[in-house]
Amino acid sequence: MGSAYDLVVIGGGSAGLTAARTAGRLGARTLLVERDRLGGDCLWTGCVPSKALLHVAAEVRAARGLGRYGLAAPQGPADLSAVMAHVKGAIAAIEPHDSAASLAPLGVEVEVSRGPAVFTGPRGLRIADRTVAFRYALIATGSTPSLAPVPGLAEAIPLTSDTVWQLTALPHRLVVLGGGANGCELAQAFARLGSQVTLVEAMERLLPREEPRASRLIEERLTAEGVTVLTGYRAERVADGALHGGSDSAGTGSRGPGNPDPGSPLPYDRLLAVTGRHANTTGLALQAAGVRLDQRGNIETDARLRTANPRIYAAGDVTGKSAFTHLGGVQGGAAVVDALLGVRRPIDYDAVPWVTFTDPEIARVGLTAAEARDRHGDRARVCTLEHDRVDRAVADGRTEGFTSLVLDGRGRIVGATVAAPHAGETVAHLAAAVRLGWTASRYAKTVHPYPTYADGPWHAALSDVYARLHQGRGVRRATGALLALRRKVWR
Repeated sequence: MGSAYDLVVIGGGSAGLTAARTAGRLGARTLLVERDRLGGDCLWTGCVPSKALLHVAAEVRAARGLGRYGLAAPQGPADLSAVMAHVKGAIAAIEPHDSAASLAPLGVEVEVSRGPAVFTGPRGLRIADRTVAFRYALIATGSTPSLAPVPGLAEAIPLTSDTVWQLTALPHRLVVLGGGANGCELAQAFARLGSQVTLVEAMERLLPREEPRASRLIEERLTAEGVTVLTGYRAERVADGALHGGSDSAGTGSRGPGNPDPGSPLPYDRLLAVTGRHANTTGLALQAAGVRLDQRGNIETDARLRTANPRIYAAGDVTGKSAFTHLGGVQGGAAVVDALLGVRRPIDYDAVPWVTFTDPEIARVGLTAAEARDRHGDRARVCTLEHDRVDRAVADGRTEGFTSLVLDGRGRIVGATVAAPHAGETVAHLAAAVRLGWTASRYAKTVHPYPTYADGPWHAALSDVYARLHQGRGVRRATGALLALRRKVWR
């Protein structure tokens, strides 16, 4: 084992890159193996291209609204080739940050192999025609879109979140199958660019992981922008250029002009399926390394991200514990520090924020109100502030949003939802509050800049402080007695 790498990282996405950089900075002899291109889904098919697309779609919508201010407003669909040029430009600008050249100064060796790395044993790996030994390994091979088991769907060769970026012309009719974060984001973006979009979701509401009010808000916004939304929709088959199915009576969604009857076939020019992802483990020969999969096909890990083979760790999407770039990176760094230094860095999964980048954005951290009641009982409470009380929202004409703080029985912030423009930035401070166990009163003591959307959480926290002050008779008696004494002094 004298020539073994201290760490071999398999996969060059967010988790793998962070792990390799961390190991390099620690002075470890590190090899990063990638079978395609560095940067992972986030750079090539996920975060970067989708946010670039959403930016252009927002610009197009804003331009079409210029008539309100006496300016000529453009009409007609956007030029998708120009849109995709901006998307590709964003990718090209960020790509060097994830390149082999950026890792070289850290001493990280990079090998791109057109094929999977294959474990040859508990501490060995074959990469193309080369065999390497390692003291520790980290599997960070990410995930791939998976298609729902709908007859005819695979044969229709639908677009996915990986392949939608290959479009060269704007679809006239686009059916989006899946009303999670990706589905809602892409449905709104293409509707703004000029497609006639129908969004279908099997659950009774969009964004089923979010607070019900946030789901309603997004459904209303999408419908107002011309998207036909069908929830509780049972996709039965794909045939003859149409999606066939129907909606339950309890979840017919908000029908738009494109589909007057929720039971009718949904014809499309392009079909986009965003119904989930599965871990990339094919071809790794995990059994030879003593690595096990769980029932969902994810790599099984313990709290330290170690697999059944304690010399092999896993991080990111492949574990099933993370669907977010930022969490995958944190996992990759924590796994490396644990493996190489023996220093544990526990990850607080209750304090991981995430954002659905629709307009308005839906940002959440911690528990929903229902989850808090399950965990803390009737002592859990929710403080909600309508954004017609947030001056920045009033100034922008965006008062449809809200902020909700979820508190436990001790008044600590254990969850929050923000629905507003730039909610992703606003939720960052709330994530710190959840992680540090701040009470609403402690959060309210932090001075926030004015006028910003961050006023929402601040005023929500203040409302809880004021409510408790008003309801606390003992507190009011004490302050009343103190005031009486002070009045005597003032005389």
